[in-house]
Amino acid sequence: MASSIPEVRTFLDAATHTFSHVVRDPDSTACAIIDSVLAFDAATGGLDTQPCQALIDYVRDAGLEVQWLLETHVHADHLTAAAYLKDCLGGRTGIGEQTIQLQARFAEDFNFGPEFVADGSQFDRLFQDGDRFRIGTLTARVLSTPGHTPACVSYVIGDAAFVGDTLFMPDSGTARCDFPGGDARTLYRSITRILTLPPQTRLFLCHDYQGGEPAQIRYQTTVAAQREANVHVHEGVTEPAFVALRTERDAALPMPLLFPFAVQVNIRAGRLPSPEHNGQVYLKVPVHRV
Repeated sequence: MASSIPEVRTFLDAATHTFSHVVRDPDSTACAIIDSVLAFDAATGGLDTQPCQALIDYVRDAGLEVQWLLETHVHADHLTAAAYLKDCLGGRTGIGEQTIQLQARFAEDFNFGPEFVADGSQFDRLFQDGDRFRIGTLTARVLSTPGHTPACVSYVIGDAAFVGDTLFMPDSGTARCDFPGGDARTLYRSITRILTLPPQTRLFLCHDYQGGEPAQIRYQTTVAAQREANVHVHEGVTEPAFVALRTERDAALPMPLLFPFAVQVNIRAGRLPSPEHNGQVYLKVPVHRV
């Protein structure tokens, strides 16, 4: 009988405090990669595939077949390695369907040319709420969980849920909501939805900003732990109280250093813009725009 409990291997990119997860079907060689990272030096424009090399080595050493390269949202703090991993390992890219909304917004903000079409075709699949897909014998279910961005989704796979930036560890709280299309009230309702999953559900996170040694970095919690102890949304916190708290905190947060570069790449599923007439690829920084 096939197992419904996925095996999860997590990799940390210390520079961006980002976790990438390899979700493996225990009854086959099938796997999915969630929220991968490509390094980018904002000062020089240099790209580096080093953050995902350990992940590639793991997949190859274990003889795994990558079926999916999944994004929980259009990340603002790191570049996705999905396109590079697709070239190296295969697999189909997937993200929430509301990514089209962000593509249209950023196409205007960055004045993209006609070569960019804001229709989601850069991805192999745009997921709608409730969609199901397979990872070997595992069934994955998509939950639309907007608020941090309008395109955020969570992936429920067996007894595990991959929630992106929606939730952090209980002592760290929740995601910011001041990015384009973000909304604190919507985030509260999305988190409420996640917390209706069974209490023992394992929640795999995208970030831990607490710092410290790698052994202290935390990437997994449970629905029960979040209900009991999340400093922003534990049981009893009302929607108005959360919105007030989140709005006040967001007003004091700086914009992520890589924001203008990351979103231009991430809405393209990890591909760079087309070279310009001189053969050079450019990522733009609009002045007083974003």
